[in-house]
Amino acid sequence: MTCLRLFLSFMKIGFCSFGGMTMIPVINDEVVRYGWMTPAEVMDIVAVAEMTPGSLGINCATFVGLRTAGVWGALCASFGVMMPSLTLSMAAAHFIFHLKGNKYLESAMRGVRPASLGMLASAAVTLGISTFFPDGQISWNLAVIALICGVILIKGKLSIPKTILIAAVLGLILG
Repeated sequence: MTCLRLFLSFMKIGFCSFGGMTMIPVINDEVVRYGWMTPAEVMDIVAVAEMTPGSLGINCATFVGLRTAGVWGALCASFGVMMPSLTLSMAAAHFIFHLKGNKYLESAMRGVRPASLGMLASAAVTLGISTFFPDGQISWNLAVIALICGVILIKGKLSIPKTILIAAVLGLILG
């Protein structure tokens, strides 16, 4: 029964939020309402979920499910939070495959590409400003770490996990 409730709660979270930080209030309401955790414990779970690789929703679902009902709870909650996006993705793929070669869809997709690139560039600039200029002045140690890691990643063709490890070590050294 707990696994079913976890699945349904996290499916509701998946349908009612748009990912990332918008999920936190919905996760908090659901988890606290069923008494699975206290609000303080939810914030701890969110902090851990933010630090671990992967999406916030899946990480939170996995941690809450594991804590509430063990491995089966983690699987049920994780599958529940993924259900809406899986369903929508499969439906979209079905229609896109059926409309392949349609000149209107091709035109729409050509319009989406530059818009997506612009949104990605906007996010990069916004994050760059908040990272490198946290209090209005440039944070040189972070700029040096980013530059070194960028060169290592591009020129050295080092894997991303190894580059992240190097960035962490540089962060400890450069403070």
